[in-house]
Amino acid sequence: MSILERFQHSDTFFLMSFGEKTAATGYVILLGMGITFVALILIWAATVLMSRVVRKIESPRVKAGAQAASGTMAAAPAAAKSPAVEEGEDENLVAVLTAAAAACMNTSVHNIVVSGIRRVEDYTPTWGKAGRIRAVNSGLAR
Repeated sequence: MSILERFQHSDTFFLMSFGEKTAATGYVILLGMGITFVALILIWAATVLMSRVVRKIESPRVKAGAQAASGTMAAAPAAAKSPAVEEGEDENLVAVLTAAAAACMNTSVHNIVVSGIRRVEDYTPTWGKAGRIRAVNSGLAR
């Protein structure tokens, strides 16, 4: 019977010497720590692998977004000089955004002048957007 088998059974455990109990305890500790260490290495490897796969999938999207953003940035100075309501913009959108800005700044709508509105590209990851939606739907964002 091996030392671990004797350590496992209560009948033979009491017959073991202090040295045998200490050796079996050390063996169990090393075995447990070794298994835990190997499991953590496997989890780390799986995380690295998944990260590389996600980067390969999202890299074309990020490049396309960067190209679109550079095109938007080139057109931004011209848009900043344009009047508040252009052909594509809706007057209701301007009114809503002005009211929201006034509410955030605790001031009257008459104290705010909207000189231009342009859409800003959102680079928030999918998990961040899902978190925002969950917070809004659960009533946490107040």
